[in-house]
Amino acid sequence: MQENKMDPFRESAPVLLCFGDSNTYGYDPRGFLGGRYPEEHRWADILSGKTGWTILNAGENGREIPRTVLQYQQVERQIARTLPSLFAVMLGTNDLLQGATAQEAALRMEEFLRYLHPLCPPILLIAPPPMHPGTWVTEPSLIAESQKLAEYYQHLARRLHTFFADAGQWDVSLAFDGVHFTEAGHHAFAEGLRQYLMNELDAVTAGESWNLAKHQLGPWLMSRNWESG
Repeated sequence: MQENKMDPFRESAPVLLCFGDSNTYGYDPRGFLGGRYPEEHRWADILSGKTGWTILNAGENGREIPRTVLQYQQVERQIARTLPSLFAVMLGTNDLLQGATAQEAALRMEEFLRYLHPLCPPILLIAPPPMHPGTWVTEPSLIAESQKLAEYYQHLARRLHTFFADAGQWDVSLAFDGVHFTEAGHHAFAEGLRQYLMNELDAVTAGESWNLAKHQLGPWLMSRNWESG
């Protein structure tokens, strides 16, 4: 049933640009040199294999939410170069690790997305799974802030009329450091995102919210031929 449900979406050959940090990149915390899990254990590659969609992995170790015009423009050029059907962003964990509060991270995200919004395909804002106690996470306050991020992001997505997903609901297991996905966590994340794309986005494209999004995004989105017909 799900495959048939998404047939119209498949016809448009969707391209997902996934902009994130080490958990998008596929960092393997068991090493010390920035190594990655094998492709079969990285969520972007898993998702591509399950759906046949083109998943562009724009993850980078240590990335925080962009905060300067130069950084914004670099992302803008990446979007212009790849012309994705959907821009998915999952960031904020490193901001918290560097001392930002959840509210501060959400404000940074708002500035970033407000810059991109007129220039961008539909945006999916993903709240990362909350951190757990581990070698990188020793302060209860850090865990508490990470648990607040999803609510802030959800409110932000409503204000900006972007899509929102909470990866904290996908049973993503974290490694010993309390931050990075395990291999099993990558598989759980991929399945959670697959279900979201199959169900939530398909429902929105058929409703008034999608029509509103098309109106706001205007010629850019219409030129991408992303609608189901």
